Amino acid sequence: MSRYFTEVTTVSALFCYPVKGFAAVALDRAEVSVTGVVGDRALMVVSAEDGVFLSQRVLPAMATVRPEFVDGGLRLTRGGSSTEVRVVLDGPRRQVSLFKHWFGEAVDQGEDAARWCSEALGRQVRLVGVAPEHDRDGWGEHPGKIGFSDAHALSMISESSLDALNERIAGSGGRPVPMDRFRPNVVVSGWAEPHTEDTVRELGIGTADLGFSTKAIRCAVPTVDQRTGERDGPEPTRTLASYRREPDFGGGVSFGAKLAVLTPGTIAVGDRVRVRRWAAG
Repeated sequence: MSRYFTEVTTVSALFCYPVKGFAAVALDRAEVSVTGVVGDRALMVVSAEDGVFLSQRVLPAMATVRPEFVDGGLRLTRGGSSTEVRVVLDGPRRQVSLFKHWFGEAVDQGEDAARWCSEALGRQVRLVGVAPEHDRDGWGEHPGKIGFSDAHALSMISESSLDALNERIAGSGGRPVPMDRFRPNVVVSGWAEPHTEDTVRELGIGTADLGFSTKAIRCAVPTVDQRTGERDGPEPTRTLASYRREPDFGGGVSFGAKLAVLTPGTIAVGDRVRVRRWAAG
């Protein structure tokens, strides 16, 4: 692994997803807490009927709802319609669930937010927030803590990994895909070898310390065009399946790394990625 130490790797982009499943907000700088980028997946859309979370797996049109941070909350926009949601940090609770693996209480964000989101998505939903007492563990080599993320605090992808994937897609006559298909929090540039992020075990960025949890196993979301909210498969899943199958994860395909926060801090675009420990071998 000594060859990696000669490479200058920096953060080239940062993203936050204030509402799980909605569009990203690009950041120049991010405060990172024990559960990830502050504000990331702090809100979630759930079925009004049973509290089960909804994502682009079920409603790809969620990608076209654009959040914007405003004082006290968020402005949500889809097409010509928008609303401002004053985020309720504590209040009436609602039973919610994620993947039938986590069940707990979330803070309901009120009737106005529910009405607008229901109209935007074409089904009856509620908008809920992470409760103050929320305490949920991730899993992997460094489990860490998480909010409404699927299972880990942060996701990281290198530009070289995307470049290598797109070379393969183009080589088979397909159209390259943009980075936003994979909804990363941290994008890094400077590693010559694709998938170097798979081999990182502990790293520092800015004043935050992060630990590798696991490879990111991909669902159907990367086949959703994040601009139009329409499925645009079979890429990149088809090409990933030709070289990124993971037998230890039921044959799923991987792309990128999932990370836990070891020490909270601040990360900014342009910060150097300082790898402190690599995977053995």
